[in-house]
Amino acid sequence: MERTELTAKIEEKYKKMSKGHKRIADYIRQNYDKAAFMTANKLGGKVGVSESTVVRFADSLGYDGYPQLQRAMQDVIRNRLTTVQLIEMTGELKEDEVLAKVLKGDVDNIRATLSEIDPAVFDSVVSTILGADKVYVMGVRSAAPLSQFMGYYLDFMMRNVRTVASGIGDVFERMIHITEKDVFIGISFPRYSNRTIECMRFASSKGAKCIAITDSEVSPLCEHSDLTLCAKSNMTSFVDSLVAPLSLINALIMAVSARDRERTFETFRELETVWKEYEVYGDRKSTRLNSSHLGI
Repeated sequence: MERTELTAKIEEKYKKMSKGHKRIADYIRQNYDKAAFMTANKLGGKVGVSESTVVRFADSLGYDGYPQLQRAMQDVIRNRLTTVQLIEMTGELKEDEVLAKVLKGDVDNIRATLSEIDPAVFDSVVSTILGADKVYVMGVRSAAPLSQFMGYYLDFMMRNVRTVASGIGDVFERMIHITEKDVFIGISFPRYSNRTIECMRFASSKGAKCIAITDSEVSPLCEHSDLTLCAKSNMTSFVDSLVAPLSLINALIMAVSARDRERTFETFRELETVWKEYEVYGDRKSTRLNSSHLGI
């Protein structure tokens, strides 16, 4: 098990642990890939202690109950799990439990994100975006919709936003003119994209301010970021949970808009005129008329 915040806590407390706690610690260190997805009751049964002993073990390490310890174990291994392994781990989930489990998981991710995010860092990110000459936003693979959403709305409010998309030429060609006056926003969650990490490293080497939107402080994006915003994406599934990251990005967009409300208002007022003139959006009245003419 690689050295992480969790292993550091175990090493620090190990000598003073009770025999039962040492058995739990030893099992976690030797079988963390299995322990990460065990309930407290199952983990206790595996090492021969009670469920309450496992809960007290989590508390002794400074975690707020066993679920938080479990998330810490999962964070260690999530980037190593293949899609096949993730599917195998969700194989026991009953079909009639899926809806409730997934939605509850998303709610828990949003709550955890809100409780752990630093408002001062959030405020610094907003200021950095607004003070940049150019803003480069990048997210690929499953994070691509997040970067597209962020770039789409920031582009309405600012004239200097570029969404760096994989597959449209080489991404480094899109970033070749990035300077120390610019900002690069890298968005990536387990399994982290090497291309996003490489581009953030490139942007940092050019002196640009780098912002990471990721899942934890141990994310590889943090090695090159000046500012980091963490959003929880925990999901024991082959499908990434991106509800909390999207909510965080939505909050960033709203905060940028609020800082320059007048310009935002004028931009969208002009856009509404254009949208209406060129019938960009349908309305209920026109839809009903068209349907009646078609005999629907």
